Amino acid sequence: MEIKSRFDHFNFNVFDLEKSIAFYKKALGFTEHHRKEAGDGSFILVYLTDNNNPHFLLELTWLRDRKEPYNLGEDEFHLCVRVEGDYEEVRKYHREMGCVCYENHAMGLYFITDPDNYWIEILRSN
Repeated sequence: MEIKSRFDHFNFNVFDLEKSIAFYKKALGFTEHHRKEAGDGSFILVYLTDNNNPHFLLELTWLRDRKEPYNLGEDEFHLCVRVEGDYEEVRKYHREMGCVCYENHAMGLYFITDPDNYWIEILRSN
């Protein structure tokens, strides 16, 4: 059997949903595509889009009963995005936001962290 599939979404669990939504809007221009809310209020799923690729979404999961920030272990995973425009101006903007956590000038890339300390790799647009 040959299975054909495509990426649909990637998930980050977040402690403060509104703070995370605001961060992704400000830092990367992501907007809310849609959301799902549990009838009992126990969770909210917010799906963000970059408005360019409707087949891939970032899901932010908020759990009502979560009382402390998430422990992400050794952060051996990340999301990667490509940014358009002047790459150095975007990097400067992220530095001003205080969210740049790692820069690799030799490879021409850097990482930012969101409010829950998830790493996002920033690359130049192709």
